[in-house]
Amino acid sequence: MNDPTPPPADDRIAAVRFRPTPTATAKRRAWLNPWRLTGFVVLSAVVWFLWFIFTAKSVRLDAVPASAIVEVDGGLAFHLGDVRLMREGDYRVRARAQGYVDLKRPIRVGGDRNQTIGFALTPLPGRVTFAIEPPGATVVVSGLDDLRGTAPATLRVPAGPQTARVSHPRYEDGTVEFDVTGRDQAQTVDFALLPNWGDVTLPTTPSGARVHVDDRLVEGTTPGPIPILAGERRVVVALPGYKPWRDIIFVEARQAVTLAPVVLEAADGTLAIRSSPKGAGVTVGGVYAGVTPLTVGLDADKTLAVGVFNVGYAPRNLTVKLASGQRREIDVSLTALTGDLSVETRPKDAELWIDDEHQGLATGVYTLAAVPHNVEIRKEGYAGFKKTVVPQPGLTQQLNVQLLTLEEARLERLKAVRTTGQGHELVLLSPGELQMGASRREPGRRANEVIRTVDLTRLFYLSRHEVTNGQFRVFASGHTSGQFENRDLDHDTQPVVGVSWHDAALYCNWLSEQDGLQPFYREEFGKAIGFNPTALGYRLPTEAEWAWTARHVGGTNLLRFPWGDQLPPPDRHGNYADQSAAHTVGRIIFGYNDNYITSAPVGTFPPNDKGVYDLGGNVAEWVHDFYEIPDGSSVVDPLGPPQGDYHVIRGASWMHGSVSDLRLSGRDYGIDGRPDVGFRIARFAE
Repeated sequence: MNDPTPPPADDRIAAVRFRPTPTATAKRRAWLNPWRLTGFVVLSAVVWFLWFIFTAKSVRLDAVPASAIVEVDGGLAFHLGDVRLMREGDYRVRARAQGYVDLKRPIRVGGDRNQTIGFALTPLPGRVTFAIEPPGATVVVSGLDDLRGTAPATLRVPAGPQTARVSHPRYEDGTVEFDVTGRDQAQTVDFALLPNWGDVTLPTTPSGARVHVDDRLVEGTTPGPIPILAGERRVVVALPGYKPWRDIIFVEARQAVTLAPVVLEAADGTLAIRSSPKGAGVTVGGVYAGVTPLTVGLDADKTLAVGVFNVGYAPRNLTVKLASGQRREIDVSLTALTGDLSVETRPKDAELWIDDEHQGLATGVYTLAAVPHNVEIRKEGYAGFKKTVVPQPGLTQQLNVQLLTLEEARLERLKAVRTTGQGHELVLLSPGELQMGASRREPGRRANEVIRTVDLTRLFYLSRHEVTNGQFRVFASGHTSGQFENRDLDHDTQPVVGVSWHDAALYCNWLSEQDGLQPFYREEFGKAIGFNPTALGYRLPTEAEWAWTARHVGGTNLLRFPWGDQLPPPDRHGNYADQSAAHTVGRIIFGYNDNYITSAPVGTFPPNDKGVYDLGGNVAEWVHDFYEIPDGSSVVDPLGPPQGDYHVIRGASWMHGSVSDLRLSGRDYGIDGRPDVGFRIARFAE
């Protein structure tokens, strides 16, 4: 509409700046707001959690003791009740429990949905107090010669059944068996030694005479009773003014005996002898009379030879003649004898102690009295040396000592060869790092021979020979190894075959019990269902131990075949599928003959450089490990997978003649017995 009112005449219309009318626009809403971000994170977490739940394995870590606190490193491990949800792969387990040594070890979570991985912590030694009667007895824990003490003594003794030898100079030696609880717990072993003497009553007229037994003055005077060590003893009864009475008696331990009354004869003369040093022996007329200071009665008007002697001193010889009723006193000074001891030690900066007196560096020549001396040589970081030496007058005695490092001394204490109660000879082996498996380019190589590095740190014993039929039948009298193609496999000296892995493991446990060792395998219903890695009982060698013993020849060199790198083997090197077996087995080694169609008596062929026979020939051998195809990871002291359906078999046999089977890296597996599979025994050294 138009405004009808006209504008004033003098009003002007002023121009203004044009401004467009603002248009209303919708406010743009931000997409990534906090609520959406939170929802996205939650959804991602749920998806990841569901993925983890459906791909993780249910793993039960079965620790002994059950109270152990177990922690897992190396990946995610959700703890749900008694199990953990873990992805397949390698982890490290840390476990601790009061009274046990902390455990750290690698574990492998495999592909099975539900798994149980068991491990046992080593109990700390127990504090065992030996309350022995009488006090002062020496206690030595058997098998631990460095574990000894003088009762009453408290020793830290490893857990488990133990035996201690107890000895005392005047008591019969004793043996006490006891079980150590371990876990740093205190316990007491009470034991009383039996006296090794009898009480002898010796009535004399007059009484109060001193008694010498085997040239030693004993406590007490006649008539006694006088304690005298069991056995045949020379007895001298002496009383000043009387002639000595002598006899030989037999004493039974813990038996009291009364000798017939003795009337001492009065002496015509009296000789009193003193010596420097005192305690010297005296003979009169060639007959022992006692030790100085000594008073003896002599016949009058007789010239008698008197000898005075002591260890480490020059003897003195005198002649004495006494009148009736005469008393004579003699003082004798003995001259000490000396000898030279020349000491040379490596390393040269070791120090010397003689009779607990420091002499400085353990080198040089020392002049010593010709009596027993305790010589000790010490150096920090080395095992000490102790020896009792008796210098010889006029001679220079040589003492050349090479101190051993603590590690060398430890190896020295271990016997190089042990023999079981059944006659198995076991050799001590000190392994190291080994590359197992074979290159993919190696002819005959199978897919299960994955290359991996193994580090063996525990010393072990391995039997020289495979277990024979004769040895196995002591354990299982009804066993027979049978025949193959009408060829006998059952002779006592042939290796036992036709035994399952469980049969071999149970034999090891039986042999451990025979020799008083803690069994290695845990049994249930005639099966080996697990093992104790800390036990020192007999077992089957691990696959790594077998491989190291068979293949290691020093440095990084590894044998391809038991004899070297090329076919055929040297003449009569071992028992393989030779020409004589052409009609009984499939593949043979052409041009080779060992004269045995089936198994040979153990030890028929030469041993390897470690003194072990028939590795890689005669019969193949069960080893401890469950079978698996390794993933190539490096491992330390492997004992194989915790479970499986089969066990590993290593080595060729009289049935094998192919390149694949003859190679020392070849791996087979099974569970039941075969006519060409036997076993040998092993055990940890410490």
